[in-house]
Amino acid sequence: MIVKKLREQKHWSQEQLSILSGISIRTIQRIESGNRASLESLKSLAAVFDTDIETLQKEIIVIDKNTEEWKAKPWWLRFNLFGIRRRENLILIEKLCLLVGLGLWGWGFFDPHITTLAPVAFICAYLNAWTVRKGDRDKIW
Repeated sequence: MIVKKLREQKHWSQEQLSILSGISIRTIQRIESGNRASLESLKSLAAVFDTDIETLQKEIIVIDKNTEEWKAKPWWLRFNLFGIRRRENLILIEKLCLLVGLGLWGWGFFDPHITTLAPVAFICAYLNAWTVRKGDRDKIW
């Protein structure tokens, strides 16, 4: 949910949001950490943020590459995410690399020379998985 992002855009603390919405701080912490919110909590938050409930239930899955926070990320992470704005795209590339690696490995039974390319595809899949985990850890999505 995007409650944390909306709260930070308004430069509110969790305590301020709690007072404005009538929701306990602990409930706000739970919602911001990804737990489900009750309909009443969503209604209160929607009123405070002047938005609808559907907007609050959306996940942030697009990278904003124009922020200073993005520019402070390690060069290798920014390089690995060049041309990629959505987490799902990176996961798709990871799966494709894994499938290509498996295909090359399997084809190696017929042509042993092609087996040497399989590790390259597996390394590509591993690097993509590593980039996804780093992106999740840094909350860039």
